[in-house]
Amino acid sequence: MRDGPLLDQQIAYYRARAQEYDEWFLRQGRYDRGPEFRHQWFREIEEIAAALASLTQGVDVLELAGGTGLWTQRLAASGCSILAVDASPETIAINRERVKSPNVEYQIADIFTWTPTSTFDVVFFSFWLSHVPAERFDAFWELVHAALRPGGHAFFIDSLFETTSVAQNHDIPDRSGVSRRKLNDGREFDIVKVFHEPAELERRLVERGWSGWVRPTETFFLYGSMTFSRDQPFANGIKD
Repeated sequence: MRDGPLLDQQIAYYRARAQEYDEWFLRQGRYDRGPEFRHQWFREIEEIAAALASLTQGVDVLELAGGTGLWTQRLAASGCSILAVDASPETIAINRERVKSPNVEYQIADIFTWTPTSTFDVVFFSFWLSHVPAERFDAFWELVHAALRPGGHAFFIDSLFETTSVAQNHDIPDRSGVSRRKLNDGREFDIVKVFHEPAELERRLVERGWSGWVRPTETFFLYGSMTFSRDQPFANGIKD
């Protein structure tokens, strides 16, 4: 596909950002907008974490784009067996050090070219779907489908279109599908950033044979839980 150079730049960005990635999630440094903002952010995170915990007690989980392990550690604490896949060896190293769990296996791989060799009860990905180009949407969900056991769940988290989520010195987000991101040292990268609306995303997935729900939190996030209907083949080629 013609988006190869952009995806290469996206991988380079997250590799270079590994040591400062947690500042975004923890609302530190350039992302710090005050205590009231942080309280709301983490209240919404815990809302999502409670929904995730209901699916992951002692099951086998595939975590796509596992990153620095902020969600891997939650999964490991629930007794899951986890395969965490990420294209960045730098973030995988941080994840290993943070989680230190015998329940977690790691694989360094580009998710756009990776093929699962086993199946799982849950496929989990956080803040990843928005980095999937629109033209790769169906192919990505085919991968998720292939990785799930019958009756398994895809659970995902992502960002709503909310301008205060980004660093204070970033460009204001738009809906072009591409965002310019800046590191603490000033280097800049272009990455894929597709903002999904919860109801529309749910509709698209239902049309492709999935069932479940996609919900917004009050301000910052969307999250969803989907299972696939094994009564029909994956619905390729749908026109949006």
